[in-house]
Amino acid sequence: MSQSWKPLPDDLSEPARRLAEELRAVKDAHRISLAELGKRTYLSKASWERWLNGKRLITPQALAGLIAAVECDAELLTSLLRQAEAEREEATTESAAVLVLAPVPVPPPGPPAEAPALPVEQPPSVEPPSVEVPLVPAAELPTGIPMARVAAVVAAAVAAVLVLVAGLWLRGPQDGGGSAAAAILPTATASGPAPLCQGVGCAGKDPQAMGCETDDHTLLKGNVGQVVLYMHYSPRCRAAWAGITDGSPGDSATITTNTGWQETALIHWGYDNYSVMVDASPGDTTLRVCGHQKGGDGCTDVVTDPAARAAAAPLPAPPTVTTTRTS
Repeated sequence: MSQSWKPLPDDLSEPARRLAEELRAVKDAHRISLAELGKRTYLSKASWERWLNGKRLITPQALAGLIAAVECDAELLTSLLRQAEAEREEATTESAAVLVLAPVPVPPPGPPAEAPALPVEQPPSVEPPSVEVPLVPAAELPTGIPMARVAAVVAAAVAAVLVLVAGLWLRGPQDGGGSAAAAILPTATASGPAPLCQGVGCAGKDPQAMGCETDDHTLLKGNVGQVVLYMHYSPRCRAAWAGITDGSPGDSATITTNTGWQETALIHWGYDNYSVMVDASPGDTTLRVCGHQKGGDGCTDVVTDPAARAAAAPLPAPPTVTTTRTS
């Protein structure tokens, strides 16, 4: 069934706006309700409402579900989604570059003040691991880009490498005799671009914003009454998060690790939500998701060694049904 649509947000990029309009056209052409659309794609009605109204960018998994469920122009929709994701990534990179180029205060000229010498106990000398930062020849830089922007991007890359080097130095070698850098540094794979975090660096962050939902494995799925609980895990990010669907405002799902770290997905409005991530990188990690609703509480089984469990599961995993997070 067709409907009178709300105006799309003014801050949408052009590809994202076109994508939302095309998704609306597909729904109208098939004359189906949001509930029926959710049923056909195994996704929630609330999630489709956000995607169709431009509140969130539809995920690749959700778009694949739509293409499989109804007749539509798959090539056009996929192309628009890629363009919209590229625009979002570029905007994020530019924001980071602005922060890197913040001016540094310079002390006024003059003779330095002499401070009294104090005895200082020197810590043992430990050399941090060296990391080579590849340089891009000037001939390979794209033309027409202001040098300030080029410097910003390079500065952002160097800053990211320095943060990772500090993490490697403090953390030390990983189990298994492998290189610490190889174990921690995220890399691009056939499943998509490199995620923006890994392990403890993902703790407290949104899995969709960090690119961790790209290889999401649903390790467990269970019910507490009518509420459905999910335990999600990303092998590339080595992090996990909870999801909840078919609930109502006030229902929640909490994921807990063996270290006591917890993150909660609370439904503020609508029917579903997902939590931010917990670190699941240690080899002895165990995970559990517990749900709370007015009718009672319940928990999933404890999952030990989530990385091994994800490796044994087929890919792609079941669709991520909690793809939009409300705060």
